[in-house]
Amino acid sequence: MRKLIFGINITLDGCCDHTKVVGVEEIHEYFTEMFSHADTLVYGRKTYQLMVPFWPDVAKNHSAPTKTMSDFADAFESIDKIIVFSRTLKTLDYAKASIADTDLRDTITKLKQEEGKDILLGGVDVPSQLMELDLIDEFHFVVQPLIVGEGRRLLEGVSLVDRLNLKLVSTKVFKSGSVAVRYVR
Repeated sequence: MRKLIFGINITLDGCCDHTKVVGVEEIHEYFTEMFSHADTLVYGRKTYQLMVPFWPDVAKNHSAPTKTMSDFADAFESIDKIIVFSRTLKTLDYAKASIADTDLRDTITKLKQEEGKDILLGGVDVPSQLMELDLIDEFHFVVQPLIVGEGRRLLEGVSLVDRLNLKLVSTKVFKSGSVAVRYVR
């Protein structure tokens, strides 16, 4: 069975705004490595629109200002498919992306049963819902050495049926002071 892996940048006070990060080069390297083990991405509308068309355009036009951003763009482009959960989008302009036409639990359960590499999950809303459904197998948090005092918080309003006990399997300390922590069920 394929693993559903959630990865996100987060500040010490729980903010998950992508503009409030340090060590961008290290972060791109970290997530590029994660992408190399995946063939499917799962996003909500907001995260999808943050990523597409930006990263496919960077890969196509070779317009990244740094090598790590270029590598990340190429890794993003190497993903076979993106599943987007949205109530407002009716069409997508990216050939590898499709809007989920079944409910969240059914779609993810079917994806996990298919042959293939890992499934990566990004964003806030969809991962929060999948956490409530107890479908996430692995968590990657890149903890920023920042307290920003504002912005969207991870897991706000999440209501778990039972406490989720995780096992720490790896850590990586970046030069920027960020720390990547990886937990499994």
